[in-house]
Amino acid sequence: LSKKGSVIVDGVSLTINTVDENKFTVNIIPHTLSETIFSEYDTNTRVNIEVDLIARYLDQLINNNV
Repeated sequence: LSKKGSVIVDGVSLTINTVDENKFTVNIIPHTLSETIFSEYDTNTRVNIEVDLIARYLDQLINNNV
């Protein structure tokens, strides 16, 4: 995951805040929370995750050329 990219969780695009080795954080604004099924999630709820491949490749390209 790119620190400057986004991640799609159950079809909703969210901006990535932080990335660690095997986890990431996002913020969910109140409107998104009320208009999606996110409010029904509990700890350990399984979700579908897709990554922003373009941001990931650009991040790798930029970091390899620094």
